[in-house]
Amino acid sequence: MTARLSLYRKAEQELYKLDRSVKAQFYDFCHDFRKNPSLPGFQLKKLKGDSRIWSARVNQSYRALLAPTGVDADGTESWLVIAVRHRKDVYEELQVAVNRVTGEIEFVDLAVVGDSALRRAGITLTPAEPDATEPPAEPAPSPAAEPEEPQAAPALLAAYTADQLRELGVAEQLIELALTVTDSPELDQLVEGAPLLSKDILYGLAAGMDIDEVRKEITQPVELGHEPDLGDFAAALTRTKVTAVDDAVQAAIDEGDFRAWKVFLHPTQERIVRRHYNGPARVSGGPGTGKTIVALHRVKHLVEQMPPGHGKPILLTTFTKNLTTDLRLRLASLIEPELLARIEIAHIDQLAARVLGENTAPGRGRQRVYDNVALNEMRQLLAELDDRRWEPEFLLEEWEQVILGQSVPTRSAYFQARRAGRGRSLTRPERNHIWKLIEQFTARLDKLGVETWGQASERAARFEIERAAKIRARREYKEEVGGKDLIHRDNSSGMRYLGYRYRHIVVDEAQDLSPAHWKMLRAMADPDLPNDMFIAGDTHQRIYDHQVALGALGINIRGRSSRLTLSYRTTREILADALRVVEPRNSGQKVGYDDLDDGTDNLAGYRSVLHGPAPSFTPYETWDAELAGLATTLTTWRDDLSTDENGSPRDPSGHIAVCVADRDMVSQTMYYLITKAGITCAELTKDGPKGDGEVHVGTMHRFKGLEYQRLAIVGASDGIIPRTHVIDRYRTEDPPRYEREQRKARSLLFVATTRARDALNISWHDRPSPYLPI
Repeated sequence: MTARLSLYRKAEQELYKLDRSVKAQFYDFCHDFRKNPSLPGFQLKKLKGDSRIWSARVNQSYRALLAPTGVDADGTESWLVIAVRHRKDVYEELQVAVNRVTGEIEFVDLAVVGDSALRRAGITLTPAEPDATEPPAEPAPSPAAEPEEPQAAPALLAAYTADQLRELGVAEQLIELALTVTDSPELDQLVEGAPLLSKDILYGLAAGMDIDEVRKEITQPVELGHEPDLGDFAAALTRTKVTAVDDAVQAAIDEGDFRAWKVFLHPTQERIVRRHYNGPARVSGGPGTGKTIVALHRVKHLVEQMPPGHGKPILLTTFTKNLTTDLRLRLASLIEPELLARIEIAHIDQLAARVLGENTAPGRGRQRVYDNVALNEMRQLLAELDDRRWEPEFLLEEWEQVILGQSVPTRSAYFQARRAGRGRSLTRPERNHIWKLIEQFTARLDKLGVETWGQASERAARFEIERAAKIRARREYKEEVGGKDLIHRDNSSGMRYLGYRYRHIVVDEAQDLSPAHWKMLRAMADPDLPNDMFIAGDTHQRIYDHQVALGALGINIRGRSSRLTLSYRTTREILADALRVVEPRNSGQKVGYDDLDDGTDNLAGYRSVLHGPAPSFTPYETWDAELAGLATTLTTWRDDLSTDENGSPRDPSGHIAVCVADRDMVSQTMYYLITKAGITCAELTKDGPKGDGEVHVGTMHRFKGLEYQRLAIVGASDGIIPRTHVIDRYRTEDPPRYEREQRKARSLLFVATTRARDALNISWHDRPSPYLPI
C-alpha cells in the first residue's frame, strides 16, 4: 500500500525552525511513509482525544501528526501532515476540524495556550507520550487543599458571545478559551497555535474593531458561500492551502522563512488575489500588511489565466525606479520565466517616456528635467518680473496638480477647474494672473528645449486618450457595418493592429501617482473588460503631493475595495509608536487622509502579530554627539548580527540602515561613519544601494517599499522634521496648505519608522521633532 502526503501550511512553517538533522530525518520519514505507511517502525497510532489525528514516529524524539483525508480508487491513502513536534509537546487534546465558514481543515494546538487560561476554561492537557526520564508526578492535592485563585480580571472579549465568535469563524475549540482571556499576553499565547482566520478575528476584536467591521474585512472575504460538510475531510482538503510532499520538498523547506515570505498568502489576502472583479479594484492597508505581496500574487494569478501567446498583456507599475527593480526581483521568485516574459514591469515615468517616444518624430523630443530644475526656472522668472505675489513652489504645484493634472487647455477652462485640496480658494483675477505666469513659464521651458516629468505624463496621457478614442470609434464602426468593409478601413487608416496596450494593469504604491498618470493608465486598458485594473496603496504613506479622486478620472472602485489590517513586518511595539506619528492622540489635532476616491481613510484595527523591543528615543546636545551615538549603536547591531542563533558567522550587510531627512545629512552621516567609526556604507539611490557597504544610508524618500531588521533614524529634530522654515510661512497665509504640508511630513516619518522590522532607534539633537511620539 502506498500513500500520498501533503503538508499543512503551519506544519511547513514549523519545519523551517527545526534543526537540519531533524529536517533530514523528516525527509526520510516522508519517503518511507509514501512507499508503505504500514511499516511498524512508524508506530502509527491514534490520539485518544481526536481519533482523526494519528501520531507517527520520525525519530526517537520527534513525531509527525497526521490526518487521513481519503483513499483513491487505486488504494493510495491520502494523509495530511498537520504538525511536526517533539514528543513531549504531543497532547491527547490536539484537534483537527473543518471550519464552518471557510470549509478548510484547521488544526488547533492548545499546548501553547497559557496555563491560567486553560485552568479558567477547565482544560487539562494530557501528554500522549509521558516522558519516562521524568519522575512520576506527585498526587494532586485535594480540592480543599488547593489555594484560592485570585479574583479573575475581566475578560478581554467580554463584550462578545460564543455565538458571535462562532458566526465570525473562530475555531470551535478556541471559543470558550477566547472568552476567558484577560489580557494581550494571554491572547498572544492563545493565537500562537490558532488557525489564521481565528487569529485575525480575535486580534481584530481585541484591537477595537466592531462585529460588523470584522465580518466585512476578515470573515466575508474568505467565506465559502455555503454550509460545508464538517465531516468531509477529502472535500475540505481541496479547499485548504497545502504543499504536496514530493522529491522536491527538501529544497523547498530548506529555503526556510524566505520561501515562506515569497509564497505566503493569508486567507484574506488569497481571496483578494483570486477574486473576479467586474471593474477596477483596490486594496489598502498600513505598512507591512502585504499590499505588495497581494499585488505580486495578483499578477501571478492573472498571468496564469492567460491563454498561450507571446505578447505582454499585463502591466505591473509603480512610482519609482528602485521600487520597480525590487518588484521585478520579487516577481521573478514567484513565477516561471516563460510567464514572467508576458509581463511588462515599468515605473510610471518610464511608461510615459515610451508613449512619447512612439508619438514623437526622431530628433524632436525634449529633454526631461526634475522639479528642482523647473523650480529654479520659476524663481528666475518671478525675479525678472519682480513678482512677489506668489511663492514659486505654489505656482509649480498649481501648474502640475491642477492645470496639467486636469489637462486644462485654456484660461477660461482654468477659471472653472476643480482645486480640491489645494488650500485657499482663488478669485477670478488671481486665476487670470496665475495663468499668465504659467504661460510665460512654459514658454521659457520650451525655449530651453526641456519639459518636466509632469508635462511628459500629461502629454503621454493625451496620446493614450486619443488612442483609446480611436479604438472605441473602430468598435462602433464595426458594430455599425457588421464587420463589412472593416479590413479595407483598417488598411487605409493604419488601424489594423490597433488595440488596448494591456489586458490587466496592476499598480503598487498607488497613492503617489498623479492625475495625469492615472488618466494614462485608464486609457491603456479596456474599461469594458473585467479585472482591468488592480490598485494597491495607502494614503498614510503618501510622500508626494499628488491628490487624486479616482472616480473623477474614470476609475470607479466603489464596491470593489478591500482593506488589510494585520502587519507581518513591523513589531507591535514599533507599530504603536508609528501610528502616533500619523494619528496623534491626546493632542487635539486631527490629521485627515483620503481614500483615493473623495472619502476618508484611517488605520482603525491595524495591528501586528509580532513582538519585539520597544523603539528607543535618544536626545543629544549636538549633531556631532548624535553621530557618535549612532556609530556606537551601529557597532553593537553589527556585532549582534554577525553570528546566527547557532553561533555561526554571517554577513550583517543589508540588514542595518540609517535614515535621514535630506541629501546633505546623507553625506555627513556616511563621512562620519566611514572615516571616524570604520563602518562601511552604501548610499540608497533611485537605482538601489550604491556599493557593498554593510550599512545602508539614505533619505526617507529612498526607504519607500524597503525593510531592514534594524533601523536608525537620525536628525529627527524640530526644524528638520518638518523643515519649519519651509512650511511656517503657510501657517497664517494659507492654513489648508500648512496642514497639507504637515500631513506630508508626517507621512514621510511614518514611512521611515515602519521600515524597521525588529529594532528602531530614533535620535535628535537640540529639540525633538513635534511629530515624535514621546
